[in-house]
Amino acid sequence: MVLSDDFLPLTDIPEPLRASLGKTQQRLWEALDQADNLASLQELDPPSESWAALSPARREQLARVLAISEFAAETLVRYPAWLPRLDANGELDAAPDAETLDQWLAEALENADDEAAMQAVIRRFRRARMLGIVWRDLTRPEETDMWQTAASVSRLAEVCLEGALSWLEAHFAPRWGWPAPCADGNPQRLVVLGMGKLGAGELNLSSDIDLIFAFPEKGVTQGGKREFDHHEYFTKLGQKLISALDAMTADGFVFRVDMRLRPLGDGGPLVGSFAMLSSYYQDQGREWERYAMLKARPVAGDQEGGAELLASLRPFVYRKYLDFGAIESLREMKGLINREVKRKGMDDNIKLGSGGIREVEFVVQAFQLIRGGRDTELQVTSLKTALERLPALALLPQEVVDELLPDYVFLRDLEHALQALEDRQTQTLPVNALDRERVALALNMEDWPAVMARLEEVRERVRDHFDAVIADPEDELDASEDGTANQTGGDTVSLDEWRALWRGELEHGEQEDEACDLLANAGFAMPDTSARRLHGLRQSRQVQSMQRIGYERLDALMPMLLAAVADSEAPDTVLERVLPLIESVLRRTAYLALLRENPDALEHLMRLCGASPWIAEQLARYPILLDELLTPASLYSPADKARLADELRQALGRIPEDDEEAQLETLRVFKHAQVLHVAASDIAGARPLMKVSDYLTFIAEVVLEQVLAMAWKHLVRKHGYPQRRDDETENTHFIVVGYGKLGGIELGYGSDLDLVFIHDADSQGTTDGERPIDNAVFFTRLGQRIIHLLTAVTPAGALYEVDMRLRPSGNSGLLVTTLEAFADYQRHQAWTWEHQALVRARVVAGDPGLAERFAEVRREILGCARDRDALRDEVVKMRHKMREHLGSSPAAQKQGRFDIKQDAGGMVDIEFLCQYAVLAMGHEAPELLAWSDNIRILETLESSERLPASDCRRLREAYLAYRDATHRAALTKQEAHSEDDAFEEHRRHVRELWMRLLEPSA
Repeated sequence: MVLSDDFLPLTDIPEPLRASLGKTQQRLWEALDQADNLASLQELDPPSESWAALSPARREQLARVLAISEFAAETLVRYPAWLPRLDANGELDAAPDAETLDQWLAEALENADDEAAMQAVIRRFRRARMLGIVWRDLTRPEETDMWQTAASVSRLAEVCLEGALSWLEAHFAPRWGWPAPCADGNPQRLVVLGMGKLGAGELNLSSDIDLIFAFPEKGVTQGGKREFDHHEYFTKLGQKLISALDAMTADGFVFRVDMRLRPLGDGGPLVGSFAMLSSYYQDQGREWERYAMLKARPVAGDQEGGAELLASLRPFVYRKYLDFGAIESLREMKGLINREVKRKGMDDNIKLGSGGIREVEFVVQAFQLIRGGRDTELQVTSLKTALERLPALALLPQEVVDELLPDYVFLRDLEHALQALEDRQTQTLPVNALDRERVALALNMEDWPAVMARLEEVRERVRDHFDAVIADPEDELDASEDGTANQTGGDTVSLDEWRALWRGELEHGEQEDEACDLLANAGFAMPDTSARRLHGLRQSRQVQSMQRIGYERLDALMPMLLAAVADSEAPDTVLERVLPLIESVLRRTAYLALLRENPDALEHLMRLCGASPWIAEQLARYPILLDELLTPASLYSPADKARLADELRQALGRIPEDDEEAQLETLRVFKHAQVLHVAASDIAGARPLMKVSDYLTFIAEVVLEQVLAMAWKHLVRKHGYPQRRDDETENTHFIVVGYGKLGGIELGYGSDLDLVFIHDADSQGTTDGERPIDNAVFFTRLGQRIIHLLTAVTPAGALYEVDMRLRPSGNSGLLVTTLEAFADYQRHQAWTWEHQALVRARVVAGDPGLAERFAEVRREILGCARDRDALRDEVVKMRHKMREHLGSSPAAQKQGRFDIKQDAGGMVDIEFLCQYAVLAMGHEAPELLAWSDNIRILETLESSERLPASDCRRLREAYLAYRDATHRAALTKQEAHSEDDAFEEHRRHVRELWMRLLEPSA
């Protein structure tokens, strides 16, 4: 033998490990002597010469690996020729790719003529690859990390699975035949789903692999000595595959296989058809199975079929709503783990113990289960990818992820170090002093106390973040009470007392009045009424017929809800408004879980419902809006138009283009949610009045743009593009013109949309699709489609009510007209009131080029010189008619009633004054023609000196006060009128100016 005793450098090896390394070296030299002797008999080069040729850097790595890993030492003692071979093919420095691994295994299996030979080949293949993986993990440079090790082990498992399966299929084909093709003609193979860390591509060094087997369709095999039912065939094949990997032989095993995650676990069939699996998960799937399926991924066999199967199961895994019920299941699972850890004394288990690997996984998977159906970016199997995406979705702060990710990597590195010792699946800290030194060396840490100090820091941080996400909110409330419970009315009320009140335990016998006393002490002004309301809800048929899990959620929520109601400024009012919401979600108990799991959301709910019955009704009608309470930053901060458009594009981008029903539902939820944001910011006083109207208008514009795009795509798919005069088809040549409050950028909470549709295609042309239609028909159907999308009712309600009566000739006119026809009508047939309406018209969606041409037509019409006396008479006549039909009755006015919109001196008077000014003065002051909103028209009248500055200022102040009052009336569900003299000064100024400008002789 040519190797000397100082072949292994010991400089970087801690003293306690050197003696052990010396013994290992002695065993290696003996193994090399035997290998040299065997080589000489076969007239081959002695392996020791290849070892002697190793570079000094490689020898340093070898010393380190042998000092740490008994597995590596045992492997090299058994197969000393492997080290030079792995060095030569570069495997000690970089992981081979999957294609290379497939090729190596396929070549090795070519000579395996029976199962025993196949098993021997795969086991040796796996051991050689694991030697390379362990080597790279223990000697890796700083730029590589744990994730590469985990990916290498996962890739190895997939290659072994595919190699064994392919060999078994071919080997047993003469006897068993091949499965019959699917109905579509595609061949059938076993589908192997990797679960857990294999599915995530993040296996640890000595992990078992969790699998589920499936096959596409039922049938019988073909071409064998006898026919097998597909279920029997795939079962036999699956059993053989498990044995090929899991059986312990003289060469060890490949991977331990765990099949317990399949439907019904060990008691269920080993293999299931796609139909059976879909039916099982739909009808019987349990919460922990959703958790397991988060990481499911096809890893061998028919991977395309596996992807189709998982796509069909996605609705089971990811709910469309925010599923806070999932967090209850994770909490229960963690409770079971904690009890098992305590029972077995497993506190030193870095996976299951406090602050361990599993708690990081639970944090990430909680968000995936809760929000994955909505935020499809979380529908990934990789923990690392999912964790990194949480900050962008505002689910975890970036600083939390910046702590959790490296802490998780440390825990996994420690896990790998433990498993590298003996290739044994363990997550328990060693008690042996020598093993502790090895682990410290593997982690490049000074000694074992340094490892434990770092581990303690990591576990404490992980535990804190885990508690923040998973902890029971009721426990937090109980902990925070300590005399700080509700004190609104005097005595404190504990959560236990609220629980007793809800359960009716304070309503019987001598305690009959105790419920009312408790409510009174908590600040309720009408405790009898509130007690009856609670009793009525509890005894209602809806509550009494709830399923167990739903009732448990309601029972857990109500004490917290009552405490939050009592903390509000008007408990009686809030309770009255909140209970209908609770009734509306009794059959959709995920929302009960949402409120219970998020005490802050409860607080926001109390605030909003206390301030606005309109918001309370919206939430009761559309409980999905409760999701918005989870993000206060956006709840009270409406998005600007650019962000609105971006958010809507992202939401619709998650939905297939051909799923119009889902797109419509998304549009409606988006609209209602954004309006809720505006209302919340309005109530909080976070936005000035004009911004409220601006935001409501932005929402309508963004929705209209998407609705137009959806309708256009629908019509073009059916009929092709309409022909234009210049044959250009890139643009839609269609615009949506907003009139009234939409055109004037003054939308309110309940405003409908006054719309006019205009196109500019060739009136005599046709579309160019397979089913061509006349252009006029195309655009009429486009308009009808837009109206349908806006007004159709889905579970989330309708988008908007639409009024088309302002189009040329009103209801008797064409639904869609050309720009030329529109201009001709405005020039020659339109009434004065239609020109007044045109003042508040502007394009809100559609072709930019056509929009500019419409603006030119509008400026032309409004800028015409008019007979002021005739114009004045028409405007006054129309206004008097409106007051007569829409204003307060004379009797009501005598009693002091003032209709803010329609009575003399109100909003509409100001609007008519602005419209008159534009029509009368537009030809002299073209700058008046630029605006469609009253405030900027008044500002322009002032800047152009067409009206005195004092008059314009008073009109603006009055108009803003009136609009603010109408917004408040909408939110509080009151009529927009005043019974006192609150607006007397504004009203007087408006009437004075009206008389001076429009009725000077009256």
